[in-house]
Amino acid sequence: MRTALPVVSTGAIDALNRRIAALEAELRVATAAFETAEGMLVTDAHGIILRVNQGFSRITGYAAREAVGQRPAMLSSGKHDAAFYRKMWDTIRRDDRWEGEIWNRRKDGQHYPQHLSITAVRDQGGDLTNYVAVLTDITQRKAASEEIEMLAFYDPLTRLPNRRLLLERLRQILNASRLHDRYGALMFIDLDNFKTLNDTLGHNVGDLLLQQVAGRLQAALRHGDTVARLGGDEFVVLLEGLSSDQDEAAAHTEMLATAIRNALNLPYLLGSHTCHSTPSIGVTLFHNGHPPQPDELLMQADIAMYQAKQGGRNGMRFFDQGMQDHINARADMERALRIAIDLHQFELHYQIQVDQHGRARGAEALVRWRADGKMMSPAQFVPLAEETGLILQLGSWVLEEACARLRAWQEDPGLRALTLAVNVSAAQFHQPGFCEQVRGAVARHAIDPRLLKLELTEGIVLKNVEVAVQSMAALRAMGVRISLDDFGTGYSSLQYLKRLPLSQLKIDQSFIRDLVNDRSDQAIVTTIIAMARSLGLDVIAEGVETPEQRALLQKLGCFHYQGYLYGRPVAVADFEQLVLGPPSATPRA
Repeated sequence: MRTALPVVSTGAIDALNRRIAALEAELRVATAAFETAEGMLVTDAHGIILRVNQGFSRITGYAAREAVGQRPAMLSSGKHDAAFYRKMWDTIRRDDRWEGEIWNRRKDGQHYPQHLSITAVRDQGGDLTNYVAVLTDITQRKAASEEIEMLAFYDPLTRLPNRRLLLERLRQILNASRLHDRYGALMFIDLDNFKTLNDTLGHNVGDLLLQQVAGRLQAALRHGDTVARLGGDEFVVLLEGLSSDQDEAAAHTEMLATAIRNALNLPYLLGSHTCHSTPSIGVTLFHNGHPPQPDELLMQADIAMYQAKQGGRNGMRFFDQGMQDHINARADMERALRIAIDLHQFELHYQIQVDQHGRARGAEALVRWRADGKMMSPAQFVPLAEETGLILQLGSWVLEEACARLRAWQEDPGLRALTLAVNVSAAQFHQPGFCEQVRGAVARHAIDPRLLKLELTEGIVLKNVEVAVQSMAALRAMGVRISLDDFGTGYSSLQYLKRLPLSQLKIDQSFIRDLVNDRSDQAIVTTIIAMARSLGLDVIAEGVETPEQRALLQKLGCFHYQGYLYGRPVAVADFEQLVLGPPSATPRA
């Protein structure tokens, strides 16, 4: 007897087909999700791998057939200890999930960093059925992060710590120094004449030198010491854990500085060039008894380094408070000098220049600064003005004031024939438009340009002879006279002297001081006078203080004098009284 098959309605069949289609669609979605760029693996409850995706194979190098049936431990790099894995599994058992960074090993043995997440899968009854792991290769991300850190904290050329990291380490050391009584030291190292090497051989060769210097510094120091590059050719060495005795710490630091200097003095092979370079080293010690700020220590070591350079280079100097006091005083004077220029706190004093009969022929204008009620001589502030560039403003004021004084003298019959000499600095003479500046001052004050005399030193002229000759010729064309000051102290020779459009040579006072008793000075002065005569130039001697000096100068053929024998630099009213007083054929004492 046949069994009748159940009759299935068309509607039921359609519902079944729709269910199957839905399950197939879910399966396709699940399959697509499983085959992502990230690596995925599924294990059973005992940790046996059941399935891996293509991302897993691409990242680890293991094909699916090699991984299925194995445990994930096959990927272990050995970089993590048992405690790491124990903590990881404790978290999974508690939270059914763990996520973090881990080092694993590829099939070829290469270790690599990855981001790993592990999730426990449970059935409806809560029983563990599987583990699903998702892993991402973060090698490039890690490298990018390290590169960012490198750029932030390390010098890209030498791979040494940069200023930022140095200051951070210095802060850590200063904080730690409070726990012990040992000294530390900071060395500031600057390469001598590095700019010359860069300019002559090129920046590529300069970079090679910096890299080799970095290597030599690291090799010369103790383990744990820090070498940093601040930029350019400036390096810093940070020493810690020296002796608790200051003298011993200083001696140890000096020994290390000597080792550094010896290492950096050895020849360098820079491509096809063999070069030499020397360091100037400044050192400052620090101690927990007087914990300074990191920036303050750097400044102290920097100051000491400049002292080493001024001492002749290729040497080492320790910082002391006297250096700091000098720097502070200089900074205070610079601020005061800027204010003085703005407020016109300067005045000109005039030192008389006479002929062999004692008659006034002119004067030299010498700037004075009245600060806090006291008169300051040029020797105290002019060098600073030259270093800071303030000499341009000061020199411009002196020129204008001198031209104004000549204009005033033109109104007085007893003064109108006087010449006025003005000292010109190198920066002032070589600045663009200096000749036009002089031309403008002469025109504004409507003076006879032949009464204005500009005093230049040999150093100014020799800095660039061709340019100097052109400027001097332009000045002479205006009628302005030019005197070569301090003549004989530089590289005096007819070779360049005959090319200069000069009006006068000025014999330096260093040859006048012992003129009466020193035959060498007499020979030099005789030669200068002969050179001036052969070139058709006037000659004047400065620093004349005794009748014997004047008499000998006249005998040698010099007939114009300036010095204390005739008068000190004085204010304009006193100078004019000196000139307009009773005429005398004898010098005024």
